[in-house]
Amino acid sequence: MSRTKKLNIIIPIVIVLFVGAYARHKYDEKAYDIVGTLPNKQLDEISGIAASGINKDIYYIHNDSGDTSRFFAIHPDGKLKTTIYFKGDPKEGQGVHDCEDIAVGPGPVKGKSYVYDGDIGDNFAVRNYITVYRVEEKTSWIADSTQNVNAEAVPIHFRYPDGPKDAETLMIDPMEKLIYIISKRKDTVGVYTSPLIYKPNDTLVLTKRCKLFFPGIKPFKWITAGDISKDGQQILVKDYVKVYYWKRQHNEPVWQTLQRPPRLLPYKMEKQGEAIGFTPDGKGYYTTSEGVYSPIYYYKLGFK
Repeated sequence: MSRTKKLNIIIPIVIVLFVGAYARHKYDEKAYDIVGTLPNKQLDEISGIAASGINKDIYYIHNDSGDTSRFFAIHPDGKLKTTIYFKGDPKEGQGVHDCEDIAVGPGPVKGKSYVYDGDIGDNFAVRNYITVYRVEEKTSWIADSTQNVNAEAVPIHFRYPDGPKDAETLMIDPMEKLIYIISKRKDTVGVYTSPLIYKPNDTLVLTKRCKLFFPGIKPFKWITAGDISKDGQQILVKDYVKVYYWKRQHNEPVWQTLQRPPRLLPYKMEKQGEAIGFTPDGKGYYTTSEGVYSPIYYYKLGFK
């Protein structure tokens, strides 16, 4: 084939590839907005984000291992409003071992909203139990001008039916009133549940519901966060490079929903993205990452 003919073939292909790459780049630019930045160095290992159930434009975030028993209330732009402290496990030097995700949902009293802080991290899979702390939300956390408040936390301890696991995903199903935990590592991860209603300081064995396989390369495919929308109809799960989305059908159990093929959503790869949470109306989601002054990303769902 002559050089001219080769060029006549190659040049259009290069143009098509370039246009496609440019279009994808412009799509990625439009897929998200950087709406804020985490404001100070104490918010340096953020591992979870969840929308308040009663305080408008408030989201709860927390650090993972190395921090004490607390979480933070921020505005979507990252402005720190309040730090909420609670009494953790006296067996842990800092009160908590490794909080890896946070969720908001119903609890024992109808009409009230609760924050669930998941001390579920276990890098070496050696913990005898993991703990979820339930804290009743208060409007006074935001209305009060003080920056620090103390709250009462009700702990529940869990063991896995198949041995210790590392996990970074805690979700609350408001429809079936279940706590969901998804393990992090290995080629397939486990999905576990337990009822939202429990006796304080009780130790329960989680129910294993199913296994899930996510494609990719370790450690990028490890599951780092998840959320269920306030109405219980949408589910998000993320790893370090992808965000997966499911729509619940006919009020089926979430663990059954998760076994259907997911839809991939836009995601700007972050330094160490371990936090994702729906907006209260379920029309979008926020992500942020570990790291000092990490940006806060907002993604709008073009469907529901």
